[in-house]
Amino acid sequence: MVDRVFVHIGLPKTATSYLQTIVWSNRDRLRARGVIVPGTSRPDHLWASRTVREERRQDRAPERHRTAWARIREELASTPGTGLVSHEFFAAASARQAEAMVAALSPAEVHLVVTAREPLGLFTASWQESLKNGSTTPMADYAQRVSKSPSAIWNWRTLDLRLVLERWTKAVPPDRVHVLVLDPGAPRDDVWHRFADVLGVATEGIDLSESFPNTSMGVAEAETLRRVNGRLTGFRNAFDQGVYIRTFLADQRLVPRGGDRFWPEPSQIEDCRRRGEEAIEHLRSAPYDVVGDLEHLCVPEELEPRRSTGSVTDDEVAAVAVDLVATMLGDVRGLRGELAAGRRVTAAGWRSRVRRLLGRA
Repeated sequence: MVDRVFVHIGLPKTATSYLQTIVWSNRDRLRARGVIVPGTSRPDHLWASRTVREERRQDRAPERHRTAWARIREELASTPGTGLVSHEFFAAASARQAEAMVAALSPAEVHLVVTAREPLGLFTASWQESLKNGSTTPMADYAQRVSKSPSAIWNWRTLDLRLVLERWTKAVPPDRVHVLVLDPGAPRDDVWHRFADVLGVATEGIDLSESFPNTSMGVAEAETLRRVNGRLTGFRNAFDQGVYIRTFLADQRLVPRGGDRFWPEPSQIEDCRRRGEEAIEHLRSAPYDVVGDLEHLCVPEELEPRRSTGSVTDDEVAAVAVDLVATMLGDVRGLRGELAAGRRVTAAGWRSRVRRLLGRA
């Protein structure tokens, strides 16, 4: 069995997708170097987080989802080396759930890896991510209070570094908690090299070509998506949200437009500033392994001018929507062209073609 398990719990929107893409695309190379990434595919770690956090929908999920956490534990128990489990939704776990997860990985020594960034950029990016997951909440109303539910992801429950650490250190002592602070001015691969250093694995020969940045939308594009979400019906399952809302509409159609950058409301900016200061104070109060500069958790005193989400006009939303209709009409024509060519396509074949269209092949 593994001697140690590193559990990477995010925070959300802290280069987690970037790191997970590298890890899963180099899984065999990492295994050869003694780092075991258990499971058959990346979603296994998401499904495991749902079991750990006792989400009700797991009871009705397919067997592959329901058994992911058990299969991960079995693989770690039967393989020598160092284990790595990574998903940002683990950050929402309660203290009791964190303790149960660590106990389930016993007798392996559990280490926690927490990637962190300054709260204002994190807050703004997480609101956009909530829209990509179907939310209709305006920025001014976003995360007004800390949720008590381990199912609440896009909330200060998972975004406030201090709160997450206070829950998880009931299960893992601070000297086994590695807080990797993102450097906004560093090269893109800096976070990977520091992450690998925490794991104790060499980075030579690791392929980074499949990694990608999770790019933001402009303010008018984000507001358009928010309004579209409010009109959608029947797009509530994870596949529809991930494929059609997040990838097809947001990442592939709205993000490439660029657009004006924006800040949340002034009161939210001050709240972010306070939470950053509290996180730094908390990290200095215990023997955490901090990898990086704590000052990068501070919200700058002087911020560049940006728009607010409330400044978006109906005319701006209409312009974005008209462009979307024109683009998507071209998409539909392309698909109908394939039908007109008389090709017989199975259901699996159509899903493959749709994924290519969405940039997910």
